[in-house]
Amino acid sequence: MAEDLAKRHRQQWLDMDSMLPKDRSIRLRVMPEQSNDYRVVVFGAGGVGKSSLVLRFVRGTFRESYIPTIEDTYRQVISCNKNVCTLQITDTTGSHQFPAMQRLSISKGHAFILVYSITSRQSLEELKPIFDVICEIKGDIDGIPIMLVGNKCDESCREVSTRDGAEVAKRWGCAFLETSAKTNYNVKELFQELLQLEKRRTMSLQLESKKSKSQKRREKLKGKCVVM
Repeated sequence: MAEDLAKRHRQQWLDMDSMLPKDRSIRLRVMPEQSNDYRVVVFGAGGVGKSSLVLRFVRGTFRESYIPTIEDTYRQVISCNKNVCTLQITDTTGSHQFPAMQRLSISKGHAFILVYSITSRQSLEELKPIFDVICEIKGDIDGIPIMLVGNKCDESCREVSTRDGAEVAKRWGCAFLETSAKTNYNVKELFQELLQLEKRRTMSLQLESKKSKSQKRREKLKGKCVVM
């Protein structure tokens, strides 16, 4: 039953992907979304832990079993220019079967997280074509927050050293961080640092709390002289 639902879901995405333009010269036009949405797109090969990172950040949970993702979107309220806005995180498929959907996600994205597993050098190499497509669609990527992330740093069977990951990030001109969704290492820091790379607006995971009446009253009286 579950397998049949998964097959139908996958076929629906294949049908949608086939309807999108394959010609790279065609610019994807998307419907305007809410201006207070900040869209982060997560890319990476299957099994590197993209979904685990997102779920750890959004829900604080971790699952041991691997369930392939077609595409999921998660939302979280954050602070943007001292106002409330929605952080929209798109967890993309690790499959190469949906190139048009991939390009659509890139065209709509404001920031990008490129995830590989430190236990698989191939997973790092598979990010290069995705990075190239981001450069192609976005044009000048200077000012666009992009984070290269080496996940599963809790594992002992390492194929990609921290130095190698940092050197690739330097070549691509993006930020770099190693994480572990399993142990919750650097997960919150990943999203916070990504938002801090955004220079066009001030982003923060921390919402500005509203001051109580007593706090406002104390601030108002602060510095005033009291005649006895």
